[in-house]
Amino acid sequence: MKVEPIIDMKHIKCIKKLLITNKRDRLLFIMAINTGLRVQDILALKVSSVKTSNTGDRVCLKEKKTGKENVFIVNKEIKSALDDYFGAVEVHDDDYLFKSRKGQNSPLTTYAVTKMVQRWCDEIGLKINAGAHTLRKTWCYQQRTYFKVSWALLASRMQHSSPSITRRYLGIQEEEVEDILLNTI
Repeated sequence: MKVEPIIDMKHIKCIKKLLITNKRDRLLFIMAINTGLRVQDILALKVSSVKTSNTGDRVCLKEKKTGKENVFIVNKEIKSALDDYFGAVEVHDDDYLFKSRKGQNSPLTTYAVTKMVQRWCDEIGLKINAGAHTLRKTWCYQQRTYFKVSWALLASRMQHSSPSITRRYLGIQEEEVEDILLNTI
């Protein structure tokens, strides 16, 4: 199933509000839509990787899919969600940041996150094909439309192997490409 990004900022705000009492899930949502990382890489984070992070700090990780090094920067939104989470939950440095509730020290699965994201969208009345990858696509879409980041920069950040992959993430339709041909110079 091909998943879609959350394109309307009001829906993003609704999900943040929906998750206000669930500190772990709220942190997951905020971290995913603010970093552009794949969920599998976020789920692999340990508490020690971010526990003492401040706004502006770089966090390094190794991508599971590509084996490449990647970073994200703790922005104000992530820092606030981290503070809320660590203030509400007892954790140890060697714990996974997004620990499964099924006991043992194991992280949530990508499948579990897929179910969670679809449930969040359903609960706010957002009718899209949603899943774990919706979060990464949401980051990409919002960077392009809201912040006007160039597709070339986004392709670089996403570490895509071809421009066509980035184009799919950005939700660029053929009509949009054809519309620019009407521009006069």
